[in-house]
Amino acid sequence: MPQEMTELRDKYLRHDKKFPHVWCPGCGNGIVLGSLIRAVDTLGIEKDDLVLASGIGCSGRLPTYVDFNTLHTTHGRALTFATGIKLAKPTLTVMAVMGDGDATAIGGNHFIHAARRNLDLTAIIINNQIYGMTGGQHSPTTPYGCKATTSSYGHIEHAFSIADLAATAGAAYVARGTVYHTTMLDKLIVQAVQKPGFSVVEIMSNCHIQFGRRNEMPDPVTMMNWFKEHAVRPDQADNIAPDSLDDKFTIGVLADVEKPNYIEEYQHIRDRAKGDS
Repeated sequence: MPQEMTELRDKYLRHDKKFPHVWCPGCGNGIVLGSLIRAVDTLGIEKDDLVLASGIGCSGRLPTYVDFNTLHTTHGRALTFATGIKLAKPTLTVMAVMGDGDATAIGGNHFIHAARRNLDLTAIIINNQIYGMTGGQHSPTTPYGCKATTSSYGHIEHAFSIADLAATAGAAYVARGTVYHTTMLDKLIVQAVQKPGFSVVEIMSNCHIQFGRRNEMPDPVTMMNWFKEHAVRPDQADNIAPDSLDDKFTIGVLADVEKPNYIEEYQHIRDRAKGDS
């Protein structure tokens, strides 16, 4: 292992307590974990000043492995815990990591209202298009026609876009990356944490066990190549015929706006109530 990676491992991971991890061999969650610690190192955030919350699911295990202040919370509620922490101690950098089902099914209302309020949090949503941990049921992002344990003849519901939902609901920063495009992913997480307000990074990730093997992509390499071939940057999408974009998705920064965030506004209310302004 290169010395730089060894130093990052020793600095940021609970490598002497919690490994080996529980993820399947080749799971994209390990790549997300690597991007996260590289981003934190680039930002120079002290570990005691960073909180990482998660819900339930394969992604929910990620806080177990990092040597930050961490919370493994209840299903769909990572953002509610993160909100309380940020309101109680605004100086902390607070992040929540969730899966597509955790964030947008049982946690859907929390997600859209966190965006609407423009809370000063960073949401990392690992989208593997399936419920991976609980048996391969379809999720809100399972593509139309794809197979899952609960749609063995093909999924008849239409998926929604996490990134589009976040931007429409009011998030200040929205980006999408993949576990194939790791250099970009590192940068997107850095930018998301730096952005005041609610930041969302949707990460397309492979679950070759529950999703891939049912949809003719039975191994991580096949799924990685699918990400490579179907991801386009917004500027590239402008030059592609609309009918050629049907099976493509955009990656990069998809929304970046300036607006007041909830944490600052809440502090103003507190100051006024105390007669400080």
